[in-house]
Amino acid sequence: MKTIFVLNGPNLNLLGKRQPEIYGHETLDDVALLCRDAAGDGHRIRLLQSNWEGQIVDWIHEARDEACGIVINPAALTHSSIAILDALNAFDGPVIEVHISQVHRREAFRHHSYVSLRADGVIAGLGLEGYAAGVRRIVSLTRD
Repeated sequence: MKTIFVLNGPNLNLLGKRQPEIYGHETLDDVALLCRDAAGDGHRIRLLQSNWEGQIVDWIHEARDEACGIVINPAALTHSSIAILDALNAFDGPVIEVHISQVHRREAFRHHSYVSLRADGVIAGLGLEGYAAGVRRIVSLTRD
């Protein structure tokens, strides 16, 4: 069975509590359920969240040996982390970048993404359904 890493950056541990007018009331547990449903029987989901950039880099390194693809919501690190970009550039499988909100309708600094330079697809503004869409895309790209 193939594994898809679903990586989440800073403050996403507060999903459902923090700014629900932007991010909604669902939690990371809801993200996990959506992703497992989207993955079907042939793929397993490993959902991880950290507020620490280095931890996310370490998980991307682990994914090199353990995962067929990565769905990543780097949150605020999207706009600042060259380290995450470099780690993703060392990963051979597909990468889908996800943002819950429509970042291009928000502050100007949110319009730039280092991760997009590596991502095979970018999903923004679909709420949590963006995660499921990202998982479905990786499933379709990694079928035998």
